Amino acid sequence: MPEIRHFIDGTYRASTNGRTFPKYRPYDGRHIFDVCEGGREEIDAAVGAARAALHGPWAKVSVDDRADLMRAIAAGITKRFDDFVSAEMNDTGQPISAMRHAFVPRGAANFNAFADLVKAVSTECFHTETPDGRGALNYAIRKPKGVIGVISPWNAPFLLMTWKVAPALACGNTVVVKPSEETPSTATLLGEVMNEAGVPNGVYNVVHGFGPDSAGAYLTEHQDVDAITFTGETRTGTAIMQAAARGVRDVSFELGGKNSAIIFADADLDAVLEGLMRSVFLNTGQVCLGTERVFVERPLFDRFVSALAERVKGLKPGHPEGAATSFGPLISSEHRKKVLSYYRRAEADGAVIVSGGGVPELPAELSSGSWIEPTIWTGLPDDHPVIQEEIFGPCCHVRPFDTEKEVIGLANDTLYGLSSTIWTQNLSRAHRMAAAIDVGVTWVNSWFLRDLRTPFGGTKQSGIGREGGIHSLEFYSELRNICVKL
Repeated sequence: MPEIRHFIDGTYRASTNGRTFPKYRPYDGRHIFDVCEGGREEIDAAVGAARAALHGPWAKVSVDDRADLMRAIAAGITKRFDDFVSAEMNDTGQPISAMRHAFVPRGAANFNAFADLVKAVSTECFHTETPDGRGALNYAIRKPKGVIGVISPWNAPFLLMTWKVAPALACGNTVVVKPSEETPSTATLLGEVMNEAGVPNGVYNVVHGFGPDSAGAYLTEHQDVDAITFTGETRTGTAIMQAAARGVRDVSFELGGKNSAIIFADADLDAVLEGLMRSVFLNTGQVCLGTERVFVERPLFDRFVSALAERVKGLKPGHPEGAATSFGPLISSEHRKKVLSYYRRAEADGAVIVSGGGVPELPAELSSGSWIEPTIWTGLPDDHPVIQEEIFGPCCHVRPFDTEKEVIGLANDTLYGLSSTIWTQNLSRAHRMAAAIDVGVTWVNSWFLRDLRTPFGGTKQSGIGREGGIHSLEFYSELRNICVKL
């Protein structure tokens, strides 16, 4: 059985304890390889290698040369493009079209974007008056924060991992990555690209494993880790924050979401439907920014629900390399159990099931995969778990509203605050609504339209801090002031 190993100090190695765990392919349930499970020894080795590189060869690399290395990494990803697509497809089970046109290209783009940004970013400088009239010059310099613990999720593993690694390296840090146990492949493959690009050993390290009592916990507890960045569940973020408090380490969290779409009667219905088909069902609903709560102005409600249900019929599950495949499986059988529990709870509590609600029938060769039906509900009360809790599956609840004030209250009635979308031709109303909704990101008449320079993150239990552009550099670097008496 093939084996996925750790990447530590520029080399691939097995766990000293010999422990491994199986990886099953989501679309057919097949056991495709084993993954080495890291313990304290692997985390100690990876953090030690990262610390040595931080104060060794990596410290001597200039900003210009770091930017060149970042571009070389991006070029290496592009050169190995098909390998990354295949690895990501096998780990997630998602259609090859999404891998080729979105998730893998963004991984390379992250390195290019931060290569450009790190060379252009400025710091502040002030001339200060002094009693003797000679003055002083105060200026800031930007230094790396140190060894960064990167814990990345399984839903868009390569994109979200490089979204953290690229700015961390651009700022001169070193990293220890703990990818999700469900999606170990692309983080591991990136080690080969790092070596081919000439990145010094120890700058980029990968240790596989789980969270509690495994690599994830050992990484966040390690006192030689200077900061921790994490994307994932809010409960896990809470545990990491508690660990980071020991030693007063900095954290950057992008956590859960229960995102809303607000659709007014004057919206372009075709554009809305196209947007909702993506925001609800892309990546089988396993998107932190995805839409699980849909609020529709009453005059449009019946027409919208019918039209969305009709479009859902066009989603085609199948082998990820199939030309007609437009819908993939969930990441695992365990996650499917979770999502199905919400499906069953909605049905038991009287939801109107507009479409889906169960498990699809598929050919025998795919029947052991983690498949689930895209699902639309109406009719549940606003305090129902389906409406209040993050499901992370291909589903949404649709509810009518009558006034702006009412729908703002509905949209804000959640513990989360990651994103929202507003669909209307009235831009004055769009501006009012966007300012009133308590989220980190609002799209108007679009969804997931990203500019990598803009701030990204959530409010309330959806996270701490912002990523993107200068906001990423602020987390991955320390500003130090120097005062020179003239």
